[in-house]
Amino acid sequence: MNFKLLLPIGLVGLMSGCGSMTMDDHAKTPVDYVNPYIGNVSHLLVPTFPNVHLPNSMLRMVPERADFTADKINGLPIIVTNHREKSAFNLSPFQGDRNALAPVIAYTYDNEDLRPYFYSVYLDEPEISVRFAPSHQSAVYELTMNPDAPAYIIVNSKNGELRSEGNVIKGFQNLDNDVKVYLYMESQQSPKEVLMVKDGLTSPCRVASGNNACLALNFDDNTNKLNLRYGVSFISEEQAAKNLHREISNYDVDSVASAAKAIWNEKLGKIEVETDQDNDKTLFYTSLYRVYERPVCLSEDGKYFSASDGKVHDDEGHPFYTDDWIWDTYRAAHPLRVISEPELELNIIHSYLRMAQQTDSLWMPTFPEITGDTRRMNSNHGVATIADAYAKGLTDFDLELAYQACRKGIENKTLAPWSGMPAGKLDDFYKEYGYIPALAEGERESIPEVHPFEKRQPVAVTLGTAYDEWCLGRIAKFLGKEDEAEYYSQRSYNYRNIFNPETKFFHPKDSKGKFIAPFDYRYPGGMGAREYYGENNGWVYRWDVPHNIPDLIKLMGGPMAFNNSLDEMFNESLGKSKFEFYAQLPDHTGNVGQFSMANEPSLHVPYLYNYSGQPWKSQKRIRTLLRQWFRNDLMGVPGDEDGGGMSGFIAFSMLGFYPVTPGLPTYTVGSPMFTHATIHLDNGKDFEIIAENSSDENKYIQSAKLNGKPLDAPWFKHEDLKDGGKLEFVMGSVANREWGKNADLSTQILAMLLDL
Repeated sequence: MNFKLLLPIGLVGLMSGCGSMTMDDHAKTPVDYVNPYIGNVSHLLVPTFPNVHLPNSMLRMVPERADFTADKINGLPIIVTNHREKSAFNLSPFQGDRNALAPVIAYTYDNEDLRPYFYSVYLDEPEISVRFAPSHQSAVYELTMNPDAPAYIIVNSKNGELRSEGNVIKGFQNLDNDVKVYLYMESQQSPKEVLMVKDGLTSPCRVASGNNACLALNFDDNTNKLNLRYGVSFISEEQAAKNLHREISNYDVDSVASAAKAIWNEKLGKIEVETDQDNDKTLFYTSLYRVYERPVCLSEDGKYFSASDGKVHDDEGHPFYTDDWIWDTYRAAHPLRVISEPELELNIIHSYLRMAQQTDSLWMPTFPEITGDTRRMNSNHGVATIADAYAKGLTDFDLELAYQACRKGIENKTLAPWSGMPAGKLDDFYKEYGYIPALAEGERESIPEVHPFEKRQPVAVTLGTAYDEWCLGRIAKFLGKEDEAEYYSQRSYNYRNIFNPETKFFHPKDSKGKFIAPFDYRYPGGMGAREYYGENNGWVYRWDVPHNIPDLIKLMGGPMAFNNSLDEMFNESLGKSKFEFYAQLPDHTGNVGQFSMANEPSLHVPYLYNYSGQPWKSQKRIRTLLRQWFRNDLMGVPGDEDGGGMSGFIAFSMLGFYPVTPGLPTYTVGSPMFTHATIHLDNGKDFEIIAENSSDENKYIQSAKLNGKPLDAPWFKHEDLKDGGKLEFVMGSVANREWGKNADLSTQILAMLLDL
């Protein structure tokens, strides 16, 4: 692969060196552009995290601190077991009086250097230098100590057991749902003494258990450098040892980091981009890096632990993956993998079907984590990942099993958000009347399935379930179940039941069929608008019908009225001061008017002008949003990125297209930012995107060709991409308002909906 030199050689070396690590001074590779610190300071809620890990690997490490601006880090991490959670186990180097030993030591620090494949930091008060590199299920630490003071290594299991045997520490930590994570750690040097640290006291002991189970290894006083390597497992201590010895044969941080860097370049290099804007490459490859954070592979030598039944299973040649918040990731991260990592996406689907089989309910998971399916958020969008993959040609899985798991997850589980309870009265109402009823202001909740904080979210759930049932109908059609396909196709129109024809918004309706009144779509329904919507307000959910945009256009009065309403959203004021607005709607940041760039239900909205005859507005809006809200700096992400959910949108949009409707094998065109991009497909072929003259000024499509033929519509099919090809644009600084305008896109997409 030919990677271009885009920075002066001296600067490349400065940015890419890792201690004694070296690199080719004549090339800057994709991983060199990744900046894990983008977005580490949040606009309001949860920031991004600078994870050190290999793509989709079990072992993830992130410095443990209150937030990025915190003055101290709490020890050194061993493994992050779920996205955005603190690490299991902890490692604290220490020098000084043993009476000051503690389970975890907080350090001031400086000179932190973090890349996807390497970490170093200087702990400035104890004067200890730290270097770290990961493999898939193991890692290595190098600690440079002061040889004139006693040296200790403190290992802590926050709730479990640790044992010391020679130069080995092994044990486990208890997680939620009776899940254990196991550790096997070796030190290159043998300790002269092992102490248990408990309740502020130390005593010679080689076993510690309970909360903050803690052992301290005392090394020779003249020790200058301590080298540690360790393996982790969700199966056993013995498997953790096997994982370590299979992956890491020495204590050399440089060699492990070099191997990790090569793996990252192989993955990120699946998409090559060309531009004279280094920050754009940084934004793009950092977004890809975040898409590769989750889900993680739990297969260990052909076996895996599943929290779905608490057992160890053979993976039968399909590696097992978990830790995926599908409410976020089905929109862009899964569709991106369908293109760039189809085998990985198939293995993920196999994993989710196994999870369903390993439960008594056979429910498709929605928020699968290492500790089990947590059933967070609303709706059951795992069905979208199945429909999208199959529609785009990934068919090597049991579709009948997938259909039953998705159907039961929607029909037999309650639709109440954040609940894993069986269907109840709320669900009976939905099945009979086609919407989730809302409570009037002050009306007490009587449904036991409803979460006391998350509420009913009746509009969000009704819209989300209508889309889920459309996806289910697609799968039924693929299986030849014509009656069931027709049934779910009809139910996919349930969004109409809560559409207010007077206001042209989706409006909560009570159990008697009356719209809740009075009503303000800007800030309804308490904290996070959860009593009626979910994290976002009525302006965002106004567009949440991705499976039938043509019908939504009709409901809103036709293309002109639709476009005017989109314009209105981007211009409508908050109506309150920012501190009042965000006190109620903290997820609704990244505002342009009432549009929120910071939350996933908004991601498809800028592309909707394509469906109503004004694609030039989509081109302008997408470029503007990317420049306003996504940047190469600490606040360069406007909201909860959620481990790939929003990053998939960034990557797609920078390439110039987006999957507005997962489950439909089409992509909607935006505004390509790179003059040349190449997607290297798994079949050995390439799909090229050429955007002649593309720049910040030249954001408008003047003309387009697909595989040598004129492209007059702002969309193309997956089949145009899957076997390689070329998408060519000529870009300009002034909108060509005729391009794509008369393509009659709505009619074409409706035809595709009917002809599978």
